[in-house]
Amino acid sequence: MVDATGATTDRDAEDKVLAAVQDLLPGIRSRVSEAEAARRVPAETIDELREAGVLRLLQPVRFGGLEANPVTFYEAVATIAAACGSTGWVTSVLGVHPWHIGLFAEQAQRDVWGEGPDVVISSSYAPVGKATPVEGGFRFSGRWSFSSGSDHGAWNLLGGLVLGEDGRPVDFRTFLLPRADYTIEDVWDTVGLRGTGSNDIVVDDVFVPEHRTLSMQHTARCVCPGQEINDGPLFRLPYGTVHPYAITAPLIGMARGAYDSYVGYTRERVRASYVGEKAAQDQFAQVRVAEAAGDIDATWLQLARNLGEEYALAGAGEKIPLAMRLRARRDQVMGSARVIAAVDKLFESAGGKAINTSAPISRYWRDAHAARAHAANDLERTLVMFGKYEFGVEVRDGLF
Repeated sequence: MVDATGATTDRDAEDKVLAAVQDLLPGIRSRVSEAEAARRVPAETIDELREAGVLRLLQPVRFGGLEANPVTFYEAVATIAAACGSTGWVTSVLGVHPWHIGLFAEQAQRDVWGEGPDVVISSSYAPVGKATPVEGGFRFSGRWSFSSGSDHGAWNLLGGLVLGEDGRPVDFRTFLLPRADYTIEDVWDTVGLRGTGSNDIVVDDVFVPEHRTLSMQHTARCVCPGQEINDGPLFRLPYGTVHPYAITAPLIGMARGAYDSYVGYTRERVRASYVGEKAAQDQFAQVRVAEAAGDIDATWLQLARNLGEEYALAGAGEKIPLAMRLRARRDQVMGSARVIAAVDKLFESAGGKAINTSAPISRYWRDAHAARAHAANDLERTLVMFGKYEFGVEVRDGLF
């Protein structure tokens, strides 16, 4: 059917995925400890997510995806993250990559999905790789950190600088490499998001054909070769909205999980310092839970509003203005900070047993603060861009 944006969608298929996610939650919760102990999401969970269609929500229809409304994808991510922060994080990161592949040249998409749609792609976008132009492509080397879910991936998206003859950078590109062209080094041992398996990727002088690279200059302008065959509104959305929201959506889920854990525990908790008084009777706890609930809801509502407005403009064939893109980024980074603060409010009021590593709220707290370290959550640098624009100062960030 055609929705209000003019996009061809299959709402029934999207709802089916969301229903399947609900069915997966008990199993995901039961494997939380397994994920943390193994320092990666269990293969069983990845298989279930693939079978449910979650990782194909943002994948082009022509390559077996649903090409869904992005709000549906982020809703699925937040729901999963409320059950397990690490699993929600990996779902979001792996699930957003098919959208990015859809912007590459058609041959790159065929390289990835030529033998089937259920291909897992991981990433590390920091431009730490070095690429030298050669006939037909590039020689490429580097070492990247934080490639979440990489153990499950058959391909990897890696950031790199193209060097000119004088050795100076002339372009920033994303390079798409098959599993045979890189090695994974197991270095992941962290206080939070332990189950994400965000290990290091090492590439030693491999050839990457031109069609498996994409300049961030094209990505930032929303003018990419993949749009010639993927002409729906999903692939006309800005990278600077789609990717950062893939970081905030699991944080919203973690905050929801912390909230549910706190409310359930507090209803039954008796405060040790006040004989016989239930924590639920504490008016200060009541205020905290109201504030946390409002902040979590507000963050989701802003995310959904911004995505909805951008998606509607893209569906109408209109260019998404810089002011809207900067507002979306502003709300994303402030939303991350807001839900982390909400988790802090709940954790601080949860009592002494909350510091046990086995306490669910303790895990949500650790996961949320680990997620805070992601570059997409760099609050001040992001807000500076919005402020510059409002004051008429040129914004030169590479994503805009």
